[in-house]
Amino acid sequence: MKALLRALSADGDQHHALRSAIDPDRLPEHIAIIMDGNGRWAKQRGLPRVAGHQAGMKPVRTAIETCSNLGIRVLTLYAFSVENWKRPRTEVEMLWRLLRTYLRRELPELMRQNVRLCAIGRLDALPPLVQQELEDVLAQTSANTGLRVNLAINYGGRAEIVDAVQALVDEARLGLVTTVDEAAISARLYTSGLADPDLLIRTSGEQRVSNFLLWQIAYAELYITDVLWPDFDRAQLLRAILDYQKRDRRFGGLGELPETEQRDEERTARVTNR
Repeated sequence: MKALLRALSADGDQHHALRSAIDPDRLPEHIAIIMDGNGRWAKQRGLPRVAGHQAGMKPVRTAIETCSNLGIRVLTLYAFSVENWKRPRTEVEMLWRLLRTYLRRELPELMRQNVRLCAIGRLDALPPLVQQELEDVLAQTSANTGLRVNLAINYGGRAEIVDAVQALVDEARLGLVTTVDEAAISARLYTSGLADPDLLIRTSGEQRVSNFLLWQIAYAELYITDVLWPDFDRAQLLRAILDYQKRDRRFGGLGELPETEQRDEERTARVTNR
């Protein structure tokens, strides 16, 4: 948290209210982000789509740095969906080049911040050079103990659930599984062993989850902003966290009732139990 305050101080006095309002005891453990709006950002400026994707690399670094300084444990970024293969071939190939550039350029910074980079999705379908570069960076950061960053690449929520169920079927045929329940499925998801996202952020104003972490976001708090991803800076992320901290997370229960409502509930319970 002190590292974040130093970074915010360097950003200027305009962030004073944000840094003062953050409650370090009520931070989300896991933040997931749908990074949307690169193409629209470029179109608004009369630029090719590639310019939007290039501009979108800076907020990735900012989000990682901010979450690392805050002490967030997990950050999951939606980088490339299974549906994105439908885009023009030239754009898809450009995205792979950008990913390789990002991995090479950001590795020293990831190591400096003690960030562990992981990848989730059907990674075996990635181009060989991308797989090789990705595996190298994953290996080099594997011993880091700070923030865990999951890059969702060739990822789809439905595909993930299908893969988990298929793993259960294969194990059941070998007699290794006798019961199928939520815990059994969760243990075979790409995010096995991690807490589910507490906060899901979507940029660009779209009101949908786009096949992202469908199982895991069952009780995530949703934060949707009209800000396009290339413009999503540190202040935007802190505003999302502050909004999250105002939520009453009930997980299907009643949460903390106001004192008058609590007395009414207790009175009703006494009458019912007579």
